[in-house]
Amino acid sequence: MASSDRFGFEWHRYSQISPYQEQYKNQFLNWIWPLKPDFFIGKKVLDAACGMGRNSFWCLRFGAAKVVAFDKDRRSVAAAGKNLKEFSQVEVLEADIYDLSWQNEFDFILAIGVIHHLKNAAGAVAQLKKALKPGGEILFWVYSRQGFENYVRILTPVRQHLTSKMPLPLLHSLCYFLSVPLWLYLKIFNPSRPYFRQLRAFNFFHLHSIIFDQLLPEVANYYSFEEAKKLLDGFAQVSAVQPPNKNGWVVRGIK
Repeated sequence: MASSDRFGFEWHRYSQISPYQEQYKNQFLNWIWPLKPDFFIGKKVLDAACGMGRNSFWCLRFGAAKVVAFDKDRRSVAAAGKNLKEFSQVEVLEADIYDLSWQNEFDFILAIGVIHHLKNAAGAVAQLKKALKPGGEILFWVYSRQGFENYVRILTPVRQHLTSKMPLPLLHSLCYFLSVPLWLYLKIFNPSRPYFRQLRAFNFFHLHSIIFDQLLPEVANYYSFEEAKKLLDGFAQVSAVQPPNKNGWVVRGIK
């Protein structure tokens, strides 16, 4: 089963934005840091592999003139279409990140939580670059190894050899053995790590979805600072920074 199929299962099951609007807003602002909401005003935006549309939602709320959101799995596209139906300036499409038709069309492209799941990241980046206007900006949020070394060392072989091959209903059920202890830990203790403090704001249902999300894909790459910047070889003004919650890299570049 392809990763897009596995994520389609996830976004069909966890498809709601409304219960978590404030939490998703804070999450999105971490993923695009240090950009501010007014950055989006008047821009034409491409949301690559949009999932259920929660990032497009905030681009639109922040004033984007047009958002095109695409994903490969029809269940993800359906969920995004439902979540974004209140906006007239959005288009939700089924498309493959390795085969995009746009050329020099978008002011801003974001791919949040996407590139680190691809077997051919360079091929996808080339397609996104083609779609970006000259002078336009691209932004990725990807996993970082920094601060998560032990987690990566333990999780990677478990995911590669076991959980990514499991039937999804079985994996979803087994994840309760991890999500219940984590939820109790977050409720009982006051964790010092900014990312864990952010997780405390979500309810158990969403926390379980995060555990499930971590264990379902075949590919999940964790990048060093240098590796994160290298994703945008060929772009100008490339930067890679950690957001305030100290989780992942925000990688940006100009075409």
